[in-house]
This record gives sequence, structure tokens and C-alpha cells, in this order.
Amino acid sequence: MSKRRRYVVAYDICDDYRLRRVHDAVVARGDRLQYSVYVCDLTFQEKLALQHDLRKVINQGQDRVAFIDLGLSNEGGTSSFEFMGVHPHLRQDGEPTII
Repeated sequence: MSKRRRYVVAYDICDDYRLRRVHDAVVARGDRLQYSVYVCDLTFQEKLALQHDLRKVINQGQDRVAFIDLGLSNEGGTSSFEFMGVHPHLRQDGEPTII
């Protein structure tokens, strides 16, 4: 079984229709940290599937999506994050996301 890695996925989408479709694809696979910023614990195959879905939606000349790899999800836990103010719930030890 492929190990899950923890990613911060952030996006900047210029069109409201594309923004909604990108949001729907990412929220189905992760937890929101901020507007347009999510934490996703993904296997390699899940990451490729998400990227494939996003490529079908975004305008490559106007929009931007970033994947920031924080390492294995069961090793990083929440230690990669430091918050001020309200602390969002983050999955522990690579809890799977059911899609």
C-alpha cells in the first residue's frame, strides 16, 4: 500500500466558475486551513488523480495551484503547523479521506 504524504494545497483562480470547481475537487480530499488553502493527506495515486482533475478545470495561463509536500503524514502529524488564533482540526497520523 502506498504511504500517504501530507500536502498543503493552495490555489488562486481568476474565474468564479473555475474557482468553484477547483474548490469542490480539493475540499473532497482535504481539510480547509484558510480560504483557498487546504491540507491533504494523499497517496501518490490520489495526488496524481487530483492534479489530473485540476488540469481539466484550470486555465493554465491565468490560474495557479501549489502543492507543498510536508512529508509522510504519519510522521509530520500536526507538528509542521503553528497557528495563532483559532486552530483548525487537522487529521492525525494519515487518517484516510473517503471519497
